[in-house]
Amino acid sequence: MLAKRSAGWMTVSFCLAIVVSVGQADENAPPAGFKALFNGQDLAGWHGMGHFDPRVLAALSDEERAKKRADDLEDVRQHWSVEHGELVNDGHGVYLTTDESYGDIELRIDYKTVAQADSGIYLRATPQVQIWDYTKAGGKWDIGADKGSGGLWNNSAGSAGKDPLVLADKAFGEWNRFRILQIGERTTVYLNDKLVVDHARMENFWSKQTPDAFAKEAPGSLNKANPLFRDGPLQLQTHGGEIRWRNVFLREIPADEANEILATKQTEGFETIFNGKDFDGWSGPVENYDVIDGNIKCKAGKGGTIYTNEEYADFAVRFEFQVPEGGNNGLAIRYPGSGDTAYVGMCELQVLDNDSAKYAKLDQRQYHGSAYGMVPAYRGYLRTAGEWNVQEVTVRGSTIKVELNGTVILDTDLGQVTEFMANSPHPGKDRASGHFGFAGHSDPVQFRNVKLKRL
Repeated sequence: MLAKRSAGWMTVSFCLAIVVSVGQADENAPPAGFKALFNGQDLAGWHGMGHFDPRVLAALSDEERAKKRADDLEDVRQHWSVEHGELVNDGHGVYLTTDESYGDIELRIDYKTVAQADSGIYLRATPQVQIWDYTKAGGKWDIGADKGSGGLWNNSAGSAGKDPLVLADKAFGEWNRFRILQIGERTTVYLNDKLVVDHARMENFWSKQTPDAFAKEAPGSLNKANPLFRDGPLQLQTHGGEIRWRNVFLREIPADEANEILATKQTEGFETIFNGKDFDGWSGPVENYDVIDGNIKCKAGKGGTIYTNEEYADFAVRFEFQVPEGGNNGLAIRYPGSGDTAYVGMCELQVLDNDSAKYAKLDQRQYHGSAYGMVPAYRGYLRTAGEWNVQEVTVRGSTIKVELNGTVILDTDLGQVTEFMANSPHPGKDRASGHFGFAGHSDPVQFRNVKLKRL
């Protein structure tokens, strides 16, 4: 089972000392709420690492990782320098990489490059926000350079974000400025104050190339999700032409702000299905639930499945939820109105505190976001028990997609499921319509801002 993605690339640290010219006093000073990743004088806080799969790095021994870090350090000394408060790369060598790893962030960074150069910014050690020569003379119009910089170039062809929405590059010799927001897999990029990527999913290049152990070993291998690592370092790519960087500022986005952004993006067509006051429009054992401060809360020691009076075929539902330590609940998908939704409904999508010690030995198909007993979701993307999470579930035909805190953790077709946990049949999995609801299991799990869109 996939554990929380943590890097493992910080076992060894080096402080890179490079002789510099006098820095400019008005640069590299972070605005309020940000920290400067580059101090304008040396490479403290950075090391070298090229295009390297983080999973491979994490699997190295401490000794192997230390040797790699030392070799990369020597490479940095040959190709990176600091001049006049600017990071300078000659177009060659390993990428400058932060010692620290980051999850949800706002990054502000300036760059200046030259004709025929090609570079980019790796987020969570994953390629990349593209930077390149956008002119015809640059020779890369056939692969999208005519559209300009800022796109998620390593995304699949035709996917949102691969190509920038507008051409926003300045002429060579001028400074360009990025503002990048990364929340889960969702990436938003402004280049020179123009929106070039709007809340698009950044694909995990690494597992797209080589599926990870979870994808190969999970029951049935029916989860097609390709989740981006939960955290990782930033990398400044080197690629054939001089590039300069300055004003490298970062702000870590707190959970409540991340939730608000995720909950308020792309809301067209969503309608509120819980009024925040009472259970008007809902059926089932509503007496086992409270409405507190606009939230649905399962009473401790109570439960059962409450569900919408209306039935839905294809739909998307977006909501926020909070699980207490050890909390357990579920989403009733295409529920017929009676019986155990995990079996008689299309499925129960698990809502669970994955990190609780009492759940350490569950079947993979019982953890949060999984189609209970049928297809496991990726783990490691829940917030800490007691914090609010944002989740969106999309149901089309026999397919289900679960996006948790901006990251898709389940993407599956239940029509292909032939193996079931404990060999228990799921006669409802092929249902074409039904109610939506919450399946309480005696724990005070809470839900709020429940909105649904028919598809």
